[in-house]
Amino acid sequence: MSGPAAGTASAATTTDVVCLGESMVTFLPSQPGRLADVPSFGRGIGGAESNVACALAAAGHRAAWVGRVGADGFGEHLVETIAGYGVDTSAVRRDPVRPTGIYFRTATDRGTDTHEVAYYRAGSAASAMSPANVPYEELFAGRILHLSGITAALSADCLELLRELTAARPGRPLVSFDVNHRPHLWRGGDASVLLELARRADLVFVGEDEAEEAWGIVGAEAIRAAVPEPSVLVVKRGSAGATVFASGLRPGPRSSNAGGAENALGARSTEGGGAEKADTVTHVPALRVDVVAAVGAGDAFAAGFLSATLRGLTVRDRVRHGHLMAAAVLTVPGDLTEPPARDHADRLAALDDDAWGRLRLGPGWTAADRAPEEVRTP
Repeated sequence: MSGPAAGTASAATTTDVVCLGESMVTFLPSQPGRLADVPSFGRGIGGAESNVACALAAAGHRAAWVGRVGADGFGEHLVETIAGYGVDTSAVRRDPVRPTGIYFRTATDRGTDTHEVAYYRAGSAASAMSPANVPYEELFAGRILHLSGITAALSADCLELLRELTAARPGRPLVSFDVNHRPHLWRGGDASVLLELARRADLVFVGEDEAEEAWGIVGAEAIRAAVPEPSVLVVKRGSAGATVFASGLRPGPRSSNAGGAENALGARSTEGGGAEKADTVTHVPALRVDVVAAVGAGDAFAAGFLSATLRGLTVRDRVRHGHLMAAAVLTVPGDLTEPPARDHADRLAALDDDAWGRLRLGPGWTAADRAPEEVRTP
């Protein structure tokens, strides 16, 4: 089968979000310092798309991860660990020849000059994903298909796969695309292809910093001008928060038909004569967080935003849930953690602007089921 059949997603679905991408075994240092000096490492998992799937499943959604791993112990560890979060891994394929990717990293934040990452992913099982060997029926079975630019950088076949999955066709689920520009993956390549893929998606996440680095585009308004097609564009602005450009967004419960579901989730809708609705622009400040480790925060933000989107919440609350999910990961050492209970997160997301601005979250905040005014403030 060389591509998805038209109308695949029109059948009744049992999955909220399907995430496609590479997950790797990550080795985390036992102490700070250079990789050359670290005496031992603990084993974990890492992968943008599987992180999103795990966070969504932990938040009570039906999530699936589709990927390709080696027929080796590391591949088994990945599948078992991700499934342990409640994620459906039944569509993961084992490659009998290529290995599962692994990487090592230092304990420092990836934004500092001392951060090191050593990847061993060239020729990995995931890099062999292509339009010819992925399970399209499973990929198109959910309400949302979540992809990222990392996959596009793995190989020419992976790029062709993302082009196939983002192509417009009847019955396509809402496509969520996190640009996730990783400069080391694009050495000798052309990261401008990420702009092409973003323009073909329905919901896009991109950081101001990565848009400038990958495309030479500066500022949220300029990014929207370069990426006008998606119904929802989320521009992440670091400590300044996030700005959302939404066009034709009609929050609401899921409809019984695919088209209605897409509109409820935020797909492009048109007025008479095909004219697109003007953008609604929403800016939501970031939370103040006592950061333990910054790795995985972007994936958690995407998961929080998608969770609130599935629930039909307002744009402001979608962003706030993204910030809260990111804060949960920022206050632990690893890429994944238990998210706050839904009612706890809902109470915080419902705070007025002044109270939201006063919040400061530290380690352990997600376990405390407290009233909003009891959450740590300065």
